[in-house]
Amino acid sequence: MKKLKRFIIVLLVLIATFVVYIEIVNRNSINMTYRQKFLKAVYPALMWFTKLTGKNTKELAGNIQPPVSFYSLKGQLNNGDTLDFAELKGKKVMLVNTASDCGYTNQYTDLQKLADEYKDKLIILGFPANDFKDQEKGTDEEIATFCKKNYGVTFPLMQKSTVIQSAEQNLIYQWLTDSTKNGWNKKLPSWNFTKYIVNEYGVLTNYFGPSISPMDNDVIKAINE
Repeated sequence: MKKLKRFIIVLLVLIATFVVYIEIVNRNSINMTYRQKFLKAVYPALMWFTKLTGKNTKELAGNIQPPVSFYSLKGQLNNGDTLDFAELKGKKVMLVNTASDCGYTNQYTDLQKLADEYKDKLIILGFPANDFKDQEKGTDEEIATFCKKNYGVTFPLMQKSTVIQSAEQNLIYQWLTDSTKNGWNKKLPSWNFTKYIVNEYGVLTNYFGPSISPMDNDVIKAINE
């Protein structure tokens, strides 16, 4: 009986400590749900675990002139304006499908760091999508507010859309995942925060799985090549 009581006390102390840790990590968070706070707090552990197990860590690379020009594409920004991809010529572009209620949501922080550090050579485009376990239920306005207030996001966000293969798939992701359009890649996003890189000449060069941090050495290398 004494052992059971001791176990319960230790368990309660651990739970209380973890709750305090969650609140400390989220001391600057604004209007986050407890789920979002929890996921932000456990993000380092998630990244460690996925790296250990190799889950969602796939990397692909290619360098083939696309049959369909990347710069012929157009997309809708979060505010409803049209982004003509011809405006992106001369810079590398990272395209990332994002979500607000995902274990990888904290990658917004590193994506913003990349956008700031490499602003002269890189443009990051976020594509909010509700394709994986309903982890992006917000409206475009709610998504923009959440990203700005909690992660300081200033890089462009596109309108919420579908990135997985379907009749409603975003036209940009049709290009990214169809080798007859981009030249070589057929790999769809495996989860939220999958990353694609297109170089300054409109050639798709890299695919990085969700568990690969935006600040990973291989990602930085791809940006600097």
